[in-house]
Amino acid sequence: MIPPRSFCQLKYLKTCIRHLHSSKVCSARKRNSGGGGGGLGGPDELSEKTVKELLDNSTVGNRLKVEDQKWLKSPYAEANKRDQAQKALRPKVDPEETTIILFPGQGVQRVGMGQRLLNLPVVRDMFKDAKDILGYDLLKLCLNGPQNELDLTVYCQPAIYVTSLAALQLMIEERQMSVETCVATAGFSVGEYAALVLANSITFEEGLKLVKYRAEAMQRASEEVQGGMITTFLDPGAKLGTILDSAIEYCKRNGVEKPVCSVANFMYANCRVIGGNIEAIQFIEQNSKELKIKRCRRIPVSGAFHTELMRPAAEEFAEHLWKAKFKDPEISVHSNVDGMAYTDGKSIKRQLMKQIYRPVKWEQTLRILYDREPGSGFPHTFEVGPGKSLTSLLRYANASAAKHTTNIFS
Repeated sequence: MIPPRSFCQLKYLKTCIRHLHSSKVCSARKRNSGGGGGGLGGPDELSEKTVKELLDNSTVGNRLKVEDQKWLKSPYAEANKRDQAQKALRPKVDPEETTIILFPGQGVQRVGMGQRLLNLPVVRDMFKDAKDILGYDLLKLCLNGPQNELDLTVYCQPAIYVTSLAALQLMIEERQMSVETCVATAGFSVGEYAALVLANSITFEEGLKLVKYRAEAMQRASEEVQGGMITTFLDPGAKLGTILDSAIEYCKRNGVEKPVCSVANFMYANCRVIGGNIEAIQFIEQNSKELKIKRCRRIPVSGAFHTELMRPAAEEFAEHLWKAKFKDPEISVHSNVDGMAYTDGKSIKRQLMKQIYRPVKWEQTLRILYDREPGSGFPHTFEVGPGKSLTSLLRYANASAAKHTTNIFS
C-alpha cells in the first residue's frame, strides 16, 4: 500500500515545495487565494437543488492576479487583444529554467501500456492498490487487453490515470530536477486528475476512486442516449455555428428529442471535436463538403463526452466528488473548463463537475501557458503518459514552444 500523500512527497519533492513556498510565486498565491481547500459541505447537504445550482450557476472562485507580465505578449493585435496569457501565474525566473507537465486523456490507451515501468517497485505497488480500489486487475487489462475492452470508458479512464502517474514516477527517477522546477501542469479531460495529484491537491488513491466513479457515471450516461464524437478540420470559410445548427435541425426532422450537437474539445485553430447525438454526427460526416469541412474523423468512443448529454453523469458524480477533500494546489493546475489556474480546493470541486459536460478548452489553455513576447524563452514541456497526442497539439498551437518537449511514455 502506498502511504497517503507519499506519491508526491518524496524527499526531493519536499525540497521543491519548500522552494515554491518561499518564492514570490507562492507569496502571490497566498495573498490572492484567500481561502483553504475545504469542502463545500457534507454529503448530507447534497440535495437535488444544490446539485442543480452548482452545475448551472457555479463560479470558479477568485483568480490569481499577476503583477509582472514583462516577458509575455498576446498573439493578437493590440487593438483587439484577448490577453489570455495574463491569466497565468508567471514566476520571476528565466522560463527556460522551468518546466510544464501535461497529462493525456481518453483515446491514447493501448494494449501493453505500463509494461516498461514495472521495474519500479512503486509502480508495482500502484497497480496493486488499483486492483484493490477498482475491484479488477487493471495491470492485466493494460498488458493483455483485449483492446476493445480497454477502449470502454469504464476501463480506459482508470488505465490512463494510473499509467500516466506511473510514467511520472519514471520521470521522478530519471529527471528529478525537471519535476522540482515544474511551475504549471494541466491534463486533458481525465488527465486533469493526474495533474492534481502532481500538485499534491489530492492523493493517488483518492484520485483513482474519483476517476472510477467518473468513468462509471459517464459510461452509464453514454448508454442512455446513443452519442458520438467527431474531429473536424475546418476550411477558413466554414461557419461553426451553421454546422452545429444544421445538425440539430436534421435531428429534429428525424424525430430526435432534445438533440445535442456542440463543440466538445477546442484543439487548435480550425480544429474542433464535435459531440452530440449519433444522428448529428452522421449528418456532419455525410455533409462535410457542403459544410466546408476539409476532413473529419470519427472518434471511437461510445458517448458524446463534454456535451450536455453528459449532464446526468455530472449529477451522479457529484455525490462522490462532494465527499473528496482537495487541498490548495502547490503548483499551478489549469482547469479544462476555462484554462485558468485553480486557487483553492473549493473551485476544484466546482470545475471538475462542470468539466464532464462542458467543452475542454485545450487551445485556450495552451495560449495561457505559452504566450510569449518575441525572442523570449520557453519552459521545457513534458508530456507524461501514453502517446504523443498533446505534443502534436502543441506543435499546431505554438510551434516554438513545441521545440522544447519531451515525452515520458508509459
